[in-house]
Amino acid sequence: MNRLSWVACFGLTLLLSVLPSDVALAQDTSPANALSRGQDDATGASTAQPTLPLLGAEDPLGVTPGERSALRLTSYDLDVHLTPTSSALAVRAVVVARNDSGAPLSRLILQISSTLQWDAVSADGKALRVSSRLVETDADHTGAMDEAVVTLARPLAPGQSLPLTALYSGVIELSAERLVRAGAPAEEARASDWDQIAADGTLLRGFGHVLWYPVSEPPMFFREGNRLFDAIGATRLRDSHAQTRLRLAVEYQGEPPDAAWFAGRHEILKAISDNPDAPISEARGIATATFGPEPIGFRTLDLVVTSRPPVAAGTVENPDLLSMLTTQQSAIAAYSTAASEVEPLLISWYGAHPESPLFVIDHAGQPYEDGSLLLRSLAAEGPGKLDSELAHSMTHAWIRSSQPWIDEGLAEFSRLLWLERTGGRDAALAALTDSCRALAGAETTEPAVGSADALGTSSSSSGGGQAGTGQSLAEPTSDVFYRTKAAAVWWMLRAMLGDQTLQRALQAYRSDTRADGDPHGLERMLEKFSHMDLQQFFDDWVYHDRGLPRLSIVSVAPGELKGRTGIPDGWMIAIEVRNDGGAVAEVPVTVRSATAAQTQRLRVGAHATAVTRIVFAGTPDEVLVNDGSVPDSGAPTHMRQLKLSH
Repeated sequence: MNRLSWVACFGLTLLLSVLPSDVALAQDTSPANALSRGQDDATGASTAQPTLPLLGAEDPLGVTPGERSALRLTSYDLDVHLTPTSSALAVRAVVVARNDSGAPLSRLILQISSTLQWDAVSADGKALRVSSRLVETDADHTGAMDEAVVTLARPLAPGQSLPLTALYSGVIELSAERLVRAGAPAEEARASDWDQIAADGTLLRGFGHVLWYPVSEPPMFFREGNRLFDAIGATRLRDSHAQTRLRLAVEYQGEPPDAAWFAGRHEILKAISDNPDAPISEARGIATATFGPEPIGFRTLDLVVTSRPPVAAGTVENPDLLSMLTTQQSAIAAYSTAASEVEPLLISWYGAHPESPLFVIDHAGQPYEDGSLLLRSLAAEGPGKLDSELAHSMTHAWIRSSQPWIDEGLAEFSRLLWLERTGGRDAALAALTDSCRALAGAETTEPAVGSADALGTSSSSSGGGQAGTGQSLAEPTSDVFYRTKAAAVWWMLRAMLGDQTLQRALQAYRSDTRADGDPHGLERMLEKFSHMDLQQFFDDWVYHDRGLPRLSIVSVAPGELKGRTGIPDGWMIAIEVRNDGGAVAEVPVTVRSATAAQTQRLRVGAHATAVTRIVFAGTPDEVLVNDGSVPDSGAPTHMRQLKLSH
């Protein structure tokens, strides 16, 4: 037996060795089950994809929504074998399933993509009975999932966990079935649903795109509004502490594949050639990588395998800042130039060097980002747009956090800083105001009283507002909160603390893993450097969802100032501001004329009023409360015209 054959056989043996010899017979092979899979012979070979059954009252297995929502998978230990030339996938998955429902479970519900097939499931070394069928869902790019109903030897009690070993296999090819079914043009659908296993690379994004690993979720459809997208965010948050491990083997012919990314982690593949003396074009082998156990983090499990090495590009300060996989030399030059322009901003805010390169893969489909991995088309773009996007993406290479609102919020904050640097403060505020329109629609206007907050204490919190379903930044599921609202919070903290203080605090926070792991760690770090009490601000804007401020100008009282000679020296303007919202607001209040402006910051508590007095030399024309820098559930700015004369 040659070395390649031995490796392949060893991989198969590894997949099967943990199960008893009769495990392959454990799957339900009744005629009804065979028909539901579109099988046409005793071997179970799949022919064409059948018309998919809609489940409900007619479901012969009687699977309920409660059963599909009862499980939480708290650990994934995956052995994955890829054959890119045939788009094939074979997996041995050891998952820990926990009963999160209030009732015992006599059977467990698991799903994978419809082009994969359950081969066997076991627990405690004993084969379990499995009935599988296809079920429509838009959580997978094919528009369906292969759902396994696994009958247990004894019921799983509430709160109890059970390790399961599952074998499944099949192919993952390009499919835009769900989007076409929803009415999307075929070309746009393919640009969005680009997940596949192919000879030139493997791109699998996980739940919500392709179910290449087991999940336990109910069917979801685009026609249900935001339900699928809400579920993706909720799953990312719920499973962020789940442990993951991957042992990857990729068959190759010719040049071996170069590297793999799994759940935001990067490893170079190690190639084992069947015949080292064979010409490269004829060489065959296995390339492997191991990803040790780590929490998933705020993401779905994604797997990317690249076929060739990237090109290093960067700056004088950081020559390996970019790691680019593209054949377009012009794109490498353009990105290097843009990175050089953006780099000083990131150095001033986060430190001299990034924590890793930004990996950029030239990919024609819609962009995708996971930490410091970026897939997007590198076709020529205007330099302004490229710089702005790199300010966001390069931040992920510079500073990382396990807390989504810090991780994604800082990336958006960097983009706003770049817009301010290149287009002025008004350009940055316009972008912030524009993004906050969606936030105002999603936020609560009046928080629910007595609900549990994100840290488990009882208070006015998220989830019960009149206008939306707000989320605390400590436990966000929607990007309008962990990205848009978070960026606004960083912008407000900057105004409150000042650039230098916030920069020093962020650079210290970046190197302190204990602070990042503490839900209150950032607040304490900022208080340490600023010598300010930020508890109320964090209570209203981060730990709880109190909705947004709702500001208004109650009154403006001008008083003329006269000097010793009786000649007017200017005006003192008293401005009273009311906040009818549930969150404290520290807003800029400006008195201005055509030629001058004077600004003070005013802190206005929730459901309260506050007064500030501004001395203005000359004759003012108007008073402006808020300039768009503080999200407001009403208008982004509030203005009162003044008609004064000496």
